[in-house]
Amino acid sequence: MYKKFIPILLLLLILLFSFSCQKVEAALIELGARILHSGEEGSDVAVLQGKLKQLSLYGDDIDGIFGPATRKAVRDFQLSFGLTVDGIVGPETFGKLPPDTLNSRMAVSREDIILMARIIHGEARGEGFKGMVAVGAVILNRVASNKFPDTIREVIMQKGQFCSRVDGQAMYYPSQKSIEAAKAALLGYDPSHGSLFFYNPRIATNLTWISTRPVVTSIGEHLFAK
Repeated sequence: MYKKFIPILLLLLILLFSFSCQKVEAALIELGARILHSGEEGSDVAVLQGKLKQLSLYGDDIDGIFGPATRKAVRDFQLSFGLTVDGIVGPETFGKLPPDTLNSRMAVSREDIILMARIIHGEARGEGFKGMVAVGAVILNRVASNKFPDTIREVIMQKGQFCSRVDGQAMYYPSQKSIEAAKAALLGYDPSHGSLFFYNPRIATNLTWISTRPVVTSIGEHLFAK
């Protein structure tokens, strides 16, 4: 009697898998491939914010979240180009945005991207896409800080800074999702809001010093601090 339910169960599993894939793809999608409006989140929103910042229309952090500040910047952009002022980034608005300038802003080798992705994979592969990007953003925030080395490789190789290098988790080849998270961080998506540190308070072995740092945000199992 249970055999008649097998096709239904299979269909439900397929639909569930498809939905999960769509959610991941939405986070990785390129700017212009979907219509953006208030409430959307992902690396494409981060790219949009970066372009609006180039035009001095967006002054907040690049966080990949289409909130009120992003909507206002889009409306101001639309007004300046004589477009329909609705705060929605569709084909017409996208067509007027400046071209991507990632290469001119930061020349990064594939080796460095893979190195970043290894750390992301080792430190946050159980996290959602946002949490993985945040780990990559911490690496880049350190590069920009005068308290840390000046290159991605030097930041990652600095002794005792990343547990995944100590326990060997960073030795595994990164997943495609980790590579995309590294790229999203390089595009300016910073869910950590400028953090220089992150840790999991549930499994951290020594919280004496890190717990004194001001916590900026919490993403998944990690706390991000400055």
